[in-house]
Amino acid sequence: MNQAAMMKLKKMQKEMMDNQKRISETVFTGKAGGGMVQIEMTGDHEVKKVTIDKDAFESKDDIEMIEDSILAAFNDAIKQIEAEQEKSLGGFAGMPGLGGLF
Repeated sequence: MNQAAMMKLKKMQKEMMDNQKRISETVFTGKAGGGMVQIEMTGDHEVKKVTIDKDAFESKDDIEMIEDSILAAFNDAIKQIEAEQEKSLGGFAGMPGLGGLF
């Protein structure tokens, strides 16, 4: 590999690592039930906070709905992270020598 190609590869590797770091540090907020349940999660999938609207509990029957909303909010946050990863890192996936990173 020539010097110019090696420099370009190193630059792209640094950009990829910078993007991964930025995504890992970003907090994504998944919402469900019209915002009744919110989950804050970092880009490396660490759940930071779960918020349930206090007005959501009118009866004991609401617990199952809240549980379903927590699940939906969690999945919403995961989808946001995956979309950001694809947007920021997707261009690197087809590069030779980087297989298996995604």
